[in-house]
Amino acid sequence: MRKLVAVLAFALISGSLFAQSGFRAGINFGLPVGNAADVTTFSLGLDASYMHALNDMVEVGFATGFTNAFGDEIGGDIISIEIDDIQFIPVAASGRVNATEKFFAGADIGYAIGVNDGNEGGFYYRPVLGFRLTDQVDASFSYTGISRDGGSFETLTLGIGYRF
Repeated sequence: MRKLVAVLAFALISGSLFAQSGFRAGINFGLPVGNAADVTTFSLGLDASYMHALNDMVEVGFATGFTNAFGDEIGGDIISIEIDDIQFIPVAASGRVNATEKFFAGADIGYAIGVNDGNEGGFYYRPVLGFRLTDQVDASFSYTGISRDGGSFETLTLGIGYRF
């Protein structure tokens, strides 16, 4: 057992000696799905993360950002209600697996803090698929879900990010 622990510790330390750590910032555009489609039209978001490469394939870190989902107008000709914008700040653990030099997959898991009045936030999860356009620039597709009391808030997003 000690040998196994020693080998695993050496592998993690060795991988991190040659690993590149870094910040990433990006923007995304989202289309609401599910319950969110009933009350919002689209969303815009800013993303920020710090990732540490454990080895050539695996990166771990944390992610945050800000998302504003623009409220829709619901109702008919006689009665119409304008829905306020819905805003979140996610705070999440983040992980990525580099399938190839160009493609990656991963997920962010944490809590989305509700910013606007009456928004208590909820459990945040975001699976991501991405493609590296250059060493610094990537494009991504993700599904963002926020489970809240009384429902959920979900979007499909396209984003672009820059790694520093």
